[in-house]
Amino acid sequence: MSGHDAAPVPGRNFRVEIVDGNGHAVDVGCSEVLFPTLAVHADAQSPPAEEQLLLRRAANGDRLLHDWWAKACNGRAPQRRSVRVTLLAPDHERAVKRWRFRNARPASLHYSPLDAMANALVMESLAVAFDSVEIE
Repeated sequence: MSGHDAAPVPGRNFRVEIVDGNGHAVDVGCSEVLFPTLAVHADAQSPPAEEQLLLRRAANGDRLLHDWWAKACNGRAPQRRSVRVTLLAPDHERAVKRWRFRNARPASLHYSPLDAMANALVMESLAVAFDSVEIE
């Protein structure tokens, strides 16, 4: 089957992992990923404005994203990591497409508002800066 014959894949089946320098991957459990614009920049002398990857998930007490951000704020950031986003086929097994954001580091951390009158989940969002992206 050629790429033109492939059926479209829904964007709801995906996995987000943070990969350390030793190749150890941790599933982040994101509910939403907002990709940056991946533009072509013809002028290598003037660097493009830094685009960021946005990882969003329901806050649940897991401190993975917070701790990564806090270490970066305190100047104790661990070795830069990769963030791997994998789009899965409807069978949840096969990878349809994979994005690997290299030399990833936290840029900002945001929490949704707390509202005693609403019944919404508290969302945690981490903006991630990166040096390059590979798409498979």
